[in-house]
Amino acid sequence: MPKNPIFSEIDLDGNGRQSGYLALTHSVHRSAYGYIPIPIASLKNGPGPTVLLMAGNHGDEYEGQVLISELIRTLDLEDITGQLLLLPMANFPAAAAGLRTSPIDDGNLNRSFPGNPRGTVTEIIAHFIESELIARADFMVDLHSGGSSLLYRPSLLLPWNDGDEINNRKKALIEAFGLPQTLLLRRNSEGWYSSSAALRQDTLSLTTELGGGGFVGQEALRLGRAGLLRVLEEMGLYHGPQPDRDFRETPQIFQSDSYVFANEAGLVELLVEPGDKVTAGQPAARLHQTETPGRDPIELAFEEAGIVLAKRVPARCLRGDCLFHVGTP
Repeated sequence: MPKNPIFSEIDLDGNGRQSGYLALTHSVHRSAYGYIPIPIASLKNGPGPTVLLMAGNHGDEYEGQVLISELIRTLDLEDITGQLLLLPMANFPAAAAGLRTSPIDDGNLNRSFPGNPRGTVTEIIAHFIESELIARADFMVDLHSGGSSLLYRPSLLLPWNDGDEINNRKKALIEAFGLPQTLLLRRNSEGWYSSSAALRQDTLSLTTELGGGGFVGQEALRLGRAGLLRVLEEMGLYHGPQPDRDFRETPQIFQSDSYVFANEAGLVELLVEPGDKVTAGQPAARLHQTETPGRDPIELAFEEAGIVLAKRVPARCLRGDCLFHVGTP
């Protein structure tokens, strides 16, 4: 495998507090000899666990970018045992543009692992993150939200296989994070997600869906901020103050999930909210096709009973757009 062209301005093995950029050479019309600057920080204080915190995997998911930037500014090195790697804008071109995918190559970073060091910009970033960052980490937390098109009730997602010897450790991390909802995913090491990359590298991973809707919500920030500090403490890395130690909920656990999709283009009227309990056959939405005068709206129903995890935000939709994500207890 060829060497990845990304160069780290910081010493990934060095002790102390460092911040800088992962530089990816990028030659384009406006800049013949330029580079893409991917922000990174490291807090390392002697031996201990290594934890990777990542946000901006999808560029229009803002809550995690804010939270990781806060941690870079506020964490005290003396409260750390081991190393904390912080990547606030993992797919920097997408994050800088406020888009889910990269404006350079339309790359979806969370569909690009394990990447390719001689591929597109997004594939090169994915390869570096998996081979250089996830590979050195004992734990990874990838902070997502619903982005521009979905709004989640703050949720935790993690790979789960019945009978796994580390399930008790995962249960402790679920309790420590304290998000209202947890979805257990049947993932394997052959996938293209960051969680699949973590499985390949024998790294225990957690993924969040903190909010979304194209904005930064206060509840998502409070839950995410408090949960991150508690989970870093549970991982054995953080030993500092916990100002919001009790700001948590007993999570609802979901072992499978389902979706409702638009079956035509139109304006969608959503009939339930995230957190609502629904039954099979219950009306979920009405799809209005206002370009056809006098046409009745199409009624869409939930196929399975469960709890609504997320809803679509924009009313205008096309056939195939996701309207609801539902968890099954």
